[in-house]
Amino acid sequence: MALGASHRLQDSVLAVETMTRFALAVLALASGVYTYLGVRSLLDGSATAVFFAAIIYSASVSVAIYAFWSYMARFYPHVTGAASRGAMIGVMALGCAMIIAMSSWLNAAALAGSAALEQHLAETVQDYTADLDQAHQNALAAQSLLPDIQRTSERFSKLAEDERKNGALTGTTGSGSVVQLLSQMSSQLSELETGIIASRERVATLFDQGRSHLATMRTLVSARGAVEPRSDEFSAEVVALSGVITSLEQTSIAPSVKRAAEDLSLGFIAPVADGQAADLADRQDQVMQTIRASVSAQSLVLSQAANDILAREPVAERRFVPLSSAEAVLRYADDFIPAWAGAISIDLLPAVLVFILAVVHGAIRRQEERLPFAQRITAAELLEAIEVQRALGRQGMDVEQALQSAETEDERGRAESNITSLDVSAKTPRKGPPA
Repeated sequence: MALGASHRLQDSVLAVETMTRFALAVLALASGVYTYLGVRSLLDGSATAVFFAAIIYSASVSVAIYAFWSYMARFYPHVTGAASRGAMIGVMALGCAMIIAMSSWLNAAALAGSAALEQHLAETVQDYTADLDQAHQNALAAQSLLPDIQRTSERFSKLAEDERKNGALTGTTGSGSVVQLLSQMSSQLSELETGIIASRERVATLFDQGRSHLATMRTLVSARGAVEPRSDEFSAEVVALSGVITSLEQTSIAPSVKRAAEDLSLGFIAPVADGQAADLADRQDQVMQTIRASVSAQSLVLSQAANDILAREPVAERRFVPLSSAEAVLRYADDFIPAWAGAISIDLLPAVLVFILAVVHGAIRRQEERLPFAQRITAAELLEAIEVQRALGRQGMDVEQALQSAETEDERGRAESNITSLDVSAKTPRKGPPA
């Protein structure tokens, strides 16, 4: 039974030898094709030079892969020593690493290069969207001061009107120094209010332009067709959007608000009391001192609010870097694990075939070692042995002594080498006697 199983395994190894070579050739050719597609995206120059350079490189990769796995399939299954097999595994690991370095990542670039470039463009859109929103918020931050400025301006204006009509502050009606001062403060705050409103319109216009550029960029990311032309158009949109973001950063009215708030206090010039009576002049001086204190307090509040706005983190400068398909696949490798798995499997699948052959040959050796000599010898070898015995008998030699010498030499040869024959096709499998 063991002899028959050993013969069937040997027959099976010979039967799949052609298929093994065919599989290695197909896998090497497939890897070469995808390597060609990947390396073509990395080369620059004329179309002819790029074509021939990519063809030569991919052909070299195909030959190298086929030769490497052919050597491993031929030698590894027949290496039986632990040290020798360990060395062969080390060589196989080194070869696999070299194959991944020269071929697999280019295969991944061919399989998922366009998708990786689109991923790069999509993430760039997200980054610039965040930058545009941040710049817009920074530019609009000063708008939060508008209600306070309007309320203060209206209060000064209302006080001036009440003083003019009813004498609410000094007790004397008419347009005197107090009314002039209140009207002056109200006018300065109204000018600041007008500047903030104009800034809001400018910010809205720039923000609309930025959103338009973002919409075009999103369209380019999801559009059909080759990704390289879309990437070029995308770069142009990025440049325009960067200009819009810079303009938004420079449009902030916060510095003007800060200067205007300081001018309210530092530039405060109270007019001379113009009351004819001494009592009225004193009342005007007291009211103007009160107005000065109110203006100083309002100036401090506006200045502190402007400082808080100016302390906001500005939009960091961002630069869009176009990538090749191979570079994009490496940068976004975590997002394209299936493509990487397929690319590596094409190159390293022959390792499975090598290990299958190693297991089969190991089983054949173990089965043959357990067989007695009578079951391992074939009919042809038996006839040959009989002829040798007859020849030795005719020459008067001792057959037993010659047999012992031959067995001794055979055991010595086995002790010196642990490696079996490297070519399984050089000797036909042994056949047992017919049933």
